[in-house]
Amino acid sequence: MRLLSIIFVTFASLLLVCGCGPAAPNDTPSTNDAAARKEAAPAPKEVVIGGLFPLTGAISTFGESSRNGMMLAVAEVNAAGGIKLGDVNVPVRAVYEDTEGVQEKTVNAAEKLLHLSKVQGIIGEVASSNSLAAAPLAQTAQVPMISNASTNPAVTQVGDFIFRACFLDSFQGQVMAKFAYGDLGKRRAAVLYDNASDYSKGLSEFFQESWRQLGGEVVAVESFSDEAQTEDFKPQLTNIKAAAPDFLYVPTYYTGASAIIKQARELGLDVVAGGGDGWDSPKLAELGGPAVNGNYFSNHFSMDEPRPEVQSFVKTYREKFGADPDALASLAYDAAKILMTAMRNAASTDGVIVRNAIQGIIMEGVTGRISFDQQRNPVKSAVILTLADGKQQLVTRIEP
Repeated sequence: MRLLSIIFVTFASLLLVCGCGPAAPNDTPSTNDAAARKEAAPAPKEVVIGGLFPLTGAISTFGESSRNGMMLAVAEVNAAGGIKLGDVNVPVRAVYEDTEGVQEKTVNAAEKLLHLSKVQGIIGEVASSNSLAAAPLAQTAQVPMISNASTNPAVTQVGDFIFRACFLDSFQGQVMAKFAYGDLGKRRAAVLYDNASDYSKGLSEFFQESWRQLGGEVVAVESFSDEAQTEDFKPQLTNIKAAAPDFLYVPTYYTGASAIIKQARELGLDVVAGGGDGWDSPKLAELGGPAVNGNYFSNHFSMDEPRPEVQSFVKTYREKFGADPDALASLAYDAAKILMTAMRNAASTDGVIVRNAIQGIIMEGVTGRISFDQQRNPVKSAVILTLADGKQQLVTRIEP
């Protein structure tokens, strides 16, 4: 309900200030209108793309990685001459705002990018709740927004200028259910999720649905409110232990997952745990210690893949930032490349024209082969990773 209230207030504010709501897909300009806009618009002196990232707060490592991925993509495009618009090559300038991982701050950050920085495209946000807060603003401004990591299906449903570079929670929940049931042979699952997070709630629901369809039993479902503010998960874990599961699904971010798994082991709940892409951070092993070893999570990217797109990206990222890239970095890199490739293909920065160009893209990205369905969601595969001695290892890749 809190999320719905925030989105309602955002829409109401826009109605008062702009006198209109976000454009519906059926109300957007046609291809002919877009061609006329392209003919009339002068070429800008630079392309400006913006990033909405949680650079401080509970999931700040996600924001830092995302910013790095976007900046690397921009640097590579500029090194190759920028984006050709008309008869000239135009440099790309990247700007970004810190959302602090908070919905209200995300709205403020999006307004800055759109109205002060005058960006022609947005990468981000990371968390689904924050993307849902920002998306109505981008939709109203007709500025394409590509979330690199928001996996909740509702994000792109805001409007036809909203895309994502990651797979959906519906696919991710299904992937882990199939892996745990089929590959690990588990049958009795318990779930512990964050009921203040759209991401966590969505993954919990999709996992449970897929698990039951496969023939598995959900023996316990427990929840908590806001992993950033929660330190003691033992009451929920005690209830879960009493239900005797053989698999524990923890669809949270790395801060909560590390604490939950560590406390589960302290209680003697030694079953294998699984999660989603929210686990993907070096902090997971740092915070969880040996307890996180031997568990599994679904993800978008693995450094172990031999594909040239992956190995080239990993090498360049390490050289530039002195660290290994995670999935958030690779997704932001791909999202920025999608946006800039669409501008290059369309020879335009007009929002309508770029939106149409994004819809038709087929690209070999770091996170796999990417194309978009009619709901502006990418059609792509997922990987399953495990942890050994605190390091990620590729287990398998699962196609859609």
